[in-house]
Amino acid sequence: SIVNGGTLYVPYVVSEVGDKNITQMIKRKHVITKETSDVVKYALESVVANGSGRNAYIENYRVGGKTGTAQKVGSNGQYMQGNYVLSFIGFMPANNPEVIVYVAIDNAKGATQYGGTLAAPLARKILLDCIDILNIKKQENGVLKRYNYLDIKYANVDNVIGLSLNDAIKRLKDFKVEIEGEGDKVIYQSPINTSISVGETVRIMLGK
Repeated sequence: SIVNGGTLYVPYVVSEVGDKNITQMIKRKHVITKETSDVVKYALESVVANGSGRNAYIENYRVGGKTGTAQKVGSNGQYMQGNYVLSFIGFMPANNPEVIVYVAIDNAKGATQYGGTLAAPLARKILLDCIDILNIKKQENGVLKRYNYLDIKYANVDNVIGLSLNDAIKRLKDFKVEIEGEGDKVIYQSPINTSISVGETVRIMLGK
């Protein structure tokens, strides 16, 4: 309801389908104004662009979200040392949400205990799949990310199939290029037309 304009939808588990229209069984009520929802969406988009959720940021797509780092309580009522639930809830596009993703990690081992460090990158990978599945279009009017030296930088992997090796390497200058096969042009590449972190490996195969 916070990000959909203020309408609270009460979900139900359907045990059977009869003649009645299922959508009529879903209760709705307005809990906040659209204006408040718009302000919160912008704030949560800022969290992903320049706050604790920056590891869920996707270049040219509007993602909003919030991290969570909750220290767990033991059976004795005391906080447990080094035992957390790390989480991230994200949605996109931030201005008109089509999908919401929630990732929670219970008692992560051997890692920095913050939701933005562990849960946000996993949510980003899921949202990248959602872009393809739902055919979500790029948008250029979102909150701009201000990169710092700690950020993982991402770049789009262009389609270089059909190009010469020299031209392909120029187009893939942000990545490590792994070359297989022999020939005068690229006949295969992986990954393709997606955003990955700068410096990751792109495999290309040469042929005739």
